[in-house]
Amino acid sequence: MSSFVQLSTPNLTLLPFDAQTARAVVNGDLSSLSPAEGWPHEDTVDGLSGAVKYGWPAGWMVMLEGKIIGDCGTHGPANSDGVIEIGYGLAAPFRGRGFGTELVGAASQWLLGQPDVRAVIATTLVANVASRRVLEKNAFVLSGFDDEGQAVYRLSAPSGGWSPSHDGTP
Repeated sequence: MSSFVQLSTPNLTLLPFDAQTARAVVNGDLSSLSPAEGWPHEDTVDGLSGAVKYGWPAGWMVMLEGKIIGDCGTHGPANSDGVIEIGYGLAAPFRGRGFGTELVGAASQWLLGQPDVRAVIATTLVANVASRRVLEKNAFVLSGFDDEGQAVYRLSAPSGGWSPSHDGTP
């Protein structure tokens, strides 16, 4: 997978970061962006830093009515088994309104439509009930716990292949 594409859900637009914008956010420069209150959130820079450092695609800015309310990306390319890990987050004022479910659904469906991806995983703190519900609403299944005790969720492509919908809904 060489780059991300723009995706749309009923309420959101997932706009791909370009390398220059990702670098600017990592460096604290938001001058060319329209962030909503609370974005970037506490994990944004951490999430973008790997993409900037290693040169992989940085993921998406999550847009609502022209403002950036969150971000979603991967922890690198798919591994040799076709498994790719996503990370996502929303600014605090936009949590609990269904936007996380929309963005994870759109991103995971698009990723599963890529030829080198057979499964999408996501890790979250066991106590992060909201994030766990987002994953469960998108048919991710708890598959275990990592070395740090975080819950690991997995969504596998159907054996007959994945055919993502065009509107980003799961």
